Amino acid sequence: MSGPLVFAHRGSSAVLPEHTLAAYLRALDEGADGLECDVRMTRDGHLVCVHDRRLDRTSNGRGRVSRHTLAELDRLDFGSWHPGEPAGDLPADPDRTRLLTLDGLLTAVRAAVQAADREVELLVETKHPTRYGADVERSLVALLHRHGLARPDPAARVRVTVMSFSALAVRRMRELAPELPTVLLLDTLPPRPRIGRLPFGARIAGPGVQLLRTRPELVPALHAAGHRVYVWTVNEPDDLELVLRHRVDGIITDRPALVLDRLGR
Repeated sequence: MSGPLVFAHRGSSAVLPEHTLAAYLRALDEGADGLECDVRMTRDGHLVCVHDRRLDRTSNGRGRVSRHTLAELDRLDFGSWHPGEPAGDLPADPDRTRLLTLDGLLTAVRAAVQAADREVELLVETKHPTRYGADVERSLVALLHRHGLARPDPAARVRVTVMSFSALAVRRMRELAPELPTVLLLDTLPPRPRIGRLPFGARIAGPGVQLLRTRPELVPALHAAGHRVYVWTVNEPDDLELVLRHRVDGIITDRPALVLDRLGR
């Protein structure tokens, strides 16, 4: 395969509600090389695929995700807010409206790639700060062990990479699951960085596309230091052309079909 990997950001989320099973299966159908999800921990210790700390934007619930049990969250509608969802009295499709757990996503993706005889890379972002701290990474690693994904396996069709904006969380993952690739997400650079250098534990850089606009020297420096570069969130044609000029290694996008079409794949 030529060109960068294409990752569906929260699934094919421009078309279907983010973090729903339907959005992820749509991304696989569109040919995405990988999927991206955010995880938060519920009050009773489950990892769920939700970006925001609060429920208000993407569900009909209120309050913080971390203060609800899984059973409470499972009663909420996580899809009808999306502009692509049909209006009217049609019965809701649970794949498009139901909360998705990370366990459920892993199970579904493993089955889908086996059926399609293909491979996929799953980017899992642990969200911080959180009241549960290191328990998020500990629970993530335990879940990956149950699915046989806590270390790279040539026979496995799903490869897991863990990401975070928290350097501490990335370091923690390196200690808990040293064989898994890790990404340090970046929306700014520290005041006095040695450009191209990532903190201990981070093997891949994850800058935002706007950071590339303001610091065009960043990607060459990271590549020179031996790091891969996955850029988020690339949705507009101008942004796509920018990251292609920089020869990035991965493109994280809400519109995987658009990016794949531009790449001729």
